[in-house]
Amino acid sequence: MKKLTKNNNWATVSLIAAILLVAMNLRVPFTGVAPVLPWIQHDLSLSTTAVGLLTSLPLLVFAAFSPFAASIAARFGLERTLLGALGVIAAGVLIRSVDSVWTLYSGTVFIGAGIALGNVLLPSLIKRDFPAHLVSLTGAYSITMGAAGAIGSAAVIPLTQAWGWRAALAMFVIVPLVALLAWLPQWNKQGNAVGAAKHQAPGVAVWRSPLAWQVSLFMGLNAMPFYIAVGWLPTILMEHGISATAAGSLHGTLQLATAVPGLLMAAILRRMKDQRAAAVIASSMSAISLVGLMLAPSLALLWAVLLGFGCGASMILGLTFIGLRTTNARDAAALSGMAQCIGYLMAAAGPMMLGGLHDVFGGWATPLLLASMITLLGAWAGMLAGRAVHL
Repeated sequence: MKKLTKNNNWATVSLIAAILLVAMNLRVPFTGVAPVLPWIQHDLSLSTTAVGLLTSLPLLVFAAFSPFAASIAARFGLERTLLGALGVIAAGVLIRSVDSVWTLYSGTVFIGAGIALGNVLLPSLIKRDFPAHLVSLTGAYSITMGAAGAIGSAAVIPLTQAWGWRAALAMFVIVPLVALLAWLPQWNKQGNAVGAAKHQAPGVAVWRSPLAWQVSLFMGLNAMPFYIAVGWLPTILMEHGISATAAGSLHGTLQLATAVPGLLMAAILRRMKDQRAAAVIASSMSAISLVGLMLAPSLALLWAVLLGFGCGASMILGLTFIGLRTTNARDAAALSGMAQCIGYLMAAAGPMMLGGLHDVFGGWATPLLLASMITLLGAWAGMLAGRAVHL
């Protein structure tokens, strides 16, 4: 019995480590592109609109693939679907690094498809295997995403300056390959998961649920400003005279700051009857930081930290809502697919919209003001999604 307990403990630790390694792939292969966009635009003679599309394309792919993730996992199992997602991400990273516009965009589509599956299925996996530690593990993998994104953004500029942006982006293939190796032991566990799923109660019709729409809008309205910053922050800073290296570091700081709420949210949320106040505060922090970036860009470090903290807290809340507002893993996967489809579809519009407004107004003041107003709408959605109710 003692040996069995040790084996079970080791299996749990191994699974948590594998989950965190998968989480690393949900941010860094995508966000690591933003600091080198000026190089890509110059070398491939891309217009501002084309660059905005490159930034938004993964989000559009997230939105397109998210609704199908739950049904794919129901057929092949959560573990095998996640393993396949890692393989797709690795292939996309390599394709994106080949010297042509076509491969740049097609590789980005592959990366987006793999990340979409991981985005949807990780909350469902945590709901299924760790229901008593939902908030803590959600925070842990949010920390991992933020830290990985920060390291990638900080490292990609020196690598680009040394070897060029194609080689720098190709180096990101290490991340999915390591995660894939760590996830291989989970391959044979999918049979039991599928069998268990067949005996669950019928799922909720999430697309007809007002609460599901409120969760989805909260995710979307808070994802828009974050991905606007992910896509355009280095460019905004460089237009204000900040060096490319410093802009890349601040871009990394933004993502590192998204990890900080993961250290605090579990303890805070346990003391709350519901999550409405937390949602409003998080969204308001993002709004303040965007206005600050517009009015005082010289304090970019402060605004990057505040925006990252606000967006990170909103992201954790949105992911936590998926588990807290459902009663089983299948409903969690369905709500996750819907919320991330709507959320990423809205987020995809953000970078393209901001790029277009920049071209129209010839600056970043009006676009940043609009982005701050969007976060206030996110606070309103959080007031509704944060109520202690279930689908």
